Amino acid sequence: MTDRSVPLSYPLEGAGALEPPPEWPELRETCPVARVTLPSGDEAALLTRYEDVRMALSDPRFSREGLAGPDAARAAADGAQDVFNSPMARTLNAVGHARWRRMIGKWFTAKRMTALRPDMEAMADRLVDRMVGNGSPADLVTALAFPLPVQVICRMLGVPEADRDLFKAWSDIFLNTTRHTGEETATAHRDFARYMAGLVDGKRAEPGDDLISLLLTGADGTDDPMPEDALVATGQALLLAGHETTAGYIGLMVAHLLSDRRRWERLAADPGLVRQAVEEVLRFDPNGSSFGMMRYTEQDTDLPGGPMAAGTTVVCSLAAANRDPSAWQDADELDIGRTPNPHLAFGAGPHSCLGQPLARTEMQAALTVLLRRLPTLDLAVGSDALRSQSGLLTAPLRELPVTW
Repeated sequence: MTDRSVPLSYPLEGAGALEPPPEWPELRETCPVARVTLPSGDEAALLTRYEDVRMALSDPRFSREGLAGPDAARAAADGAQDVFNSPMARTLNAVGHARWRRMIGKWFTAKRMTALRPDMEAMADRLVDRMVGNGSPADLVTALAFPLPVQVICRMLGVPEADRDLFKAWSDIFLNTTRHTGEETATAHRDFARYMAGLVDGKRAEPGDDLISLLLTGADGTDDPMPEDALVATGQALLLAGHETTAGYIGLMVAHLLSDRRRWERLAADPGLVRQAVEEVLRFDPNGSSFGMMRYTEQDTDLPGGPMAAGTTVVCSLAAANRDPSAWQDADELDIGRTPNPHLAFGAGPHSCLGQPLARTEMQAALTVLLRRLPTLDLAVGSDALRSQSGLLTAPLRELPVTW
């Protein structure tokens, strides 16, 4: 039994890379608004029930912008690491969240992503060609899960693929809660911004059909072009969100499906289940959004799970909410045919992930190609031997050894 008088150390850890933290069931049942201590040493309130998390993400009394204040910056893991208080985030906040989403939302539609899917599958095919050519076993993270999202987002933004290692290094620093100093993080932000400013200058001189060119020229149908500093911040934000998180999800998706190979065999026999399988993995996985989304209470608020005092930093555990048995039948079972599936992997409300159509389409493309090309794919090690990348907010796998 957890001692509720002592805050839990957060983030919580599972027994293995594919396993949820053992504290979740007890917290949801007896302490749905729990005291936790963040890596900075500051306290926050952890939400683990589906109903509470969904409300906190959708209710305007729970603010994301409030996290940019000096006190909340310390509470959001580490002031130096705090992505909410980064120069990138402050610039986008100055543009206005609604306006920013409106300006780029026309690009990230399900219809546009569906049109891009054949190109994504072609990229995945080429990466599988290379992996097969190098022989079995292989690491699926380095062979497919990481390079595919990088190639896709770099092409969408007009970023040279040769620079993808730069973005990998920068995003690791931004998303890591423990490994880097404040000075290292600040330097990475400056270097990333300098690179993106140069890219924007190049697009101004020679526009293309990429997203940055459209936003720069106003060709996206908005009344006025996006300011240059906001363009730089947008490029940074989309490159971070557009490859690190999706790369983690692709690796974890394959690991979950292969950890019980009956799931993989069912999909190979019925590829029409790919879309549902992707959604179910997004719901089921305890790692992809393991840190959760943070909010700040602007006023005293009552949640179904209990009262929240004004000025509280709140951690919304999307992954714990997605395993809540009050919202899901057989919540701890991965059912690739589950429907409907209103999971919270991409958040909810006005700040839900704008790039979710892109992430979904990339996952579907990767899975479709793997099932077609490598129906005999299997783990080269036991699932209990898999390890998460420590310190990263998205908790991707370090590697995924596979054979075929």
